[in-house]
Amino acid sequence: MKLFVVIVFLATYASVVFLNRRINPLVPLFSGATLLLISGSINITSAIESINFNVLGVFLGTMVLSGLFIYSNVPGFLAVRLVARSKNVGMALLAICLLASFISSFTENVATVLIVAPIAFEVARKLKANPVPFLIGIAVSSNLQGSATMIGDSPSIILAMSHRMNFLDFFWMKGRPGITFAVELGAVASFIVLYMLFRRFKEQVQYEEKVKIKTWVPTALMIAMVCTLGISSFIENKPYYSIALICLFFGGAGLIWHKISAKERFSLVKNIDWHTFFFLIGVFVLIGALSHAGVIQDVARLIITLTGGNLFLAFTLIVWTSVLFSAFVDNIPYVTAMIPVANILALEMNARPELFLFGLLIGATLGGNITPIGASANVVAVGMLREKGYHVSFKDFLKIGFPFTLAAVSVAYAFIWFVWR
Repeated sequence: MKLFVVIVFLATYASVVFLNRRINPLVPLFSGATLLLISGSINITSAIESINFNVLGVFLGTMVLSGLFIYSNVPGFLAVRLVARSKNVGMALLAICLLASFISSFTENVATVLIVAPIAFEVARKLKANPVPFLIGIAVSSNLQGSATMIGDSPSIILAMSHRMNFLDFFWMKGRPGITFAVELGAVASFIVLYMLFRRFKEQVQYEEKVKIKTWVPTALMIAMVCTLGISSFIENKPYYSIALICLFFGGAGLIWHKISAKERFSLVKNIDWHTFFFLIGVFVLIGALSHAGVIQDVARLIITLTGGNLFLAFTLIVWTSVLFSAFVDNIPYVTAMIPVANILALEMNARPELFLFGLLIGATLGGNITPIGASANVVAVGMLREKGYHVSFKDFLKIGFPFTLAAVSVAYAFIWFVWR
């Protein structure tokens, strides 16, 4: 049974990676899950139990608020203000990337690119410049901050919910600096790289377009949600689904407000990434089958064998293998599969689980910045450029993505090792 589960998982994974342009990835994903259920590799009860409904609740709530946040025009307003106050084009581009980085700490990365990209296109058009480096900078910046907060990106949500981590644990956990510090230190290093790349754009900024804010309500709701998540961190023995309920509450409040007050219609169908929602469900079932068959334990033992039980080598292998894998494959199934591996490694090697978990998250979320297919935000940015007639090769993306990723991961990797070893 174990071999059969591995074959189905690998075949499904390969189909999702290599056939995603021909068929909807949900087709092979749910086909694989169905095959495992029919074969008895996992029963329906275990399959349902393997689905993390807390993750799904947090995802839905934050996606609703992200959509309303875009609707409010507040992100566009902030972007225009930053551009108008910049000394030159290079600084304007860096400011836009910083804004994208900040927004993506609280909203989905693809949504961040859709928010900020039009400003970059307009700046490039007025300067008669190639917008390719601008859009790549925005994409990698949005991916960078996905692991800085609990609600920044799907892998962060998955990790937090699997270990009952609260919002503040990302900042300070068990008396030590959390992963947010590692991400921000990596951000400093990576933005130095962006500065070196953008400093040649010394033209003066002349940007007079004005963006009118429709409403501040979604912004207020988002701030209230973050504050509530922070406050809930201090409540002991709170219900397991409390974090998901908080996010769903504020998402629901946003929908009710929009239904009552807003003149324009907000489409729940269009503004929720239902593809990722159902993708998560399918991935949870597949990983549940791997765990049920004992494959996860085998992978952990293999890593221990390869590293000779050396903690530093095991940590290094987790981080940089994650970077390599996520440069080419979706990080959601990878992170979901590797979290139990990290737990077993920590137990077997008598180490803190946060060492491997934070290293895994850093490698998996930042590694996607290396290539144009490594993260959904990259794919969207490249697609927007293609629609406007600009071709982005792997080489073009690597010129920015590789040094950006190398700087960010190296600094974060060192920080996590020295703090959590």
